[in-house]
Parts: sequence; C-alpha cells; structure tokens
Amino acid sequence: MIIVHYLEKSRAHRVLWLLEELGVDYDVKTYRRTSEFRAPDSLKAVHPLGKSPVVEDDGRVIAESGAIMEYLVDRYGGETLRPPAGTDERLRYTYWMHYAEGSAMPLLVMKLIFSSLPSRMPFFLRPMARTISKAVSERLIDPQLADHVALWKAELARGGWFAGDAFSAADIIMSYPVEAGVTRIAQGQDIDLIRNWMDRIRARPAYQRAVERGGNIYGYSST
Repeated sequence: MIIVHYLEKSRAHRVLWLLEELGVDYDVKTYRRTSEFRAPDSLKAVHPLGKSPVVEDDGRVIAESGAIMEYLVDRYGGETLRPPAGTDERLRYTYWMHYAEGSAMPLLVMKLIFSSLPSRMPFFLRPMARTISKAVSERLIDPQLADHVALWKAELARGGWFAGDAFSAADIIMSYPVEAGVTRIAQGQDIDLIRNWMDRIRARPAYQRAVERGGNIYGYSST
C-alpha cells in the first residue's frame, strides 16, 4: 500500500489527485504545521529534509513532487496521463513537469515571503518593511509573474490543456502554481482562459476525491 505523507496546506494535494486519477489505493498520513508554519520534525523521520509530499511504496521513499509524479505514472500504468513519446506534445509535457517547481514556484514563494514580511517585523520597522516589500514586488516580482501568466495563457490557448488538447499529468502538476498564483496576480489582467481551465480541473471527480481525502487547500467552494 502506498503511503502519502501529507502536510496540511501544502503541494501534496497533487499527489493525491494523481493517485485518484490512476485508481490506485493509498493511505494518507497527515501532518500539522507548527505555529511558525513549518513542517513538524516528525517528517524528518521519513525524509531528511522533512518536506512534503513524500511517498513510500514497496520499500522506496520518493520525495519531490515532480519525481513522485513521474514515478507513479511509470509504475502504475499512467500512459493515458501523458502524450506519446516522440511527439511535440510529449516535449511540452516534459517542460511543464519541470517548469512547475523549477520556474514557477520559486517566484511565487518569493512573492509570498515579501508580501508577509511587514507583518513579521517589529512594529517600529513595519513602515520600512512595507516600503521595501512594495518596491521589490512592483519592480522585480510582479513583472516576472506577468510574464509567467502570459505563458500559461499562451499554452492553454493552443489546446485547452498544458500539453496539448488532452488532460495530462502536466495539468496536475501545474495546478498548484496556477491556483496559488491567481491569488497573487495584479488586478485588471485578463485571465479568463486560466479560470476556465481551473473550473475544468476542479470539476474532475478525481480532483474532488483528492480534496475529500486531503482537504481544500485553496479555500474555494465546490458547491
């Protein structure tokens, strides 16, 4: 039986969703964050970095979202969740599987850090922290984020999904940066294509079952 080590309010939702799409049985071991919003030390007993998601399967311990998803697709007959080898769509699929954590998430984490910085500073330093945070966001982070959003829209405009005209594991791995990212996108941008894609992934039965198992980390209403 696969065990998913699931940290609340984390990127681990995607692993549950993929397992639901694959129709594979699994158990979930849930961990609560500390008051500092960190993972508990007990996760280090599973993997030295103490991060989530981590999956145990047949004596193997696999960490990193992309590596986990590639492993599960390979091991559990997920060929319908990726384009055929040698096609342009497969190349695009590979790109998005690496892009999600390699390019998108570092920028979104930076946005989160600077947006929360003022509230974490001593009271007398908050005005200065707000000024610094605003400047970094407006001059460095937001322009790059706008480029990423434009890239998402361009890809979705090609076929409706993140690797062609069919749903794939690329859409699963891209769900976290996109769903987290839209909450940090500047007002006034046209993101109808992105919102349409979000509606379609959230309507998938496997997505909804994963929410039931792990919780709704995005805070939207499914009713």
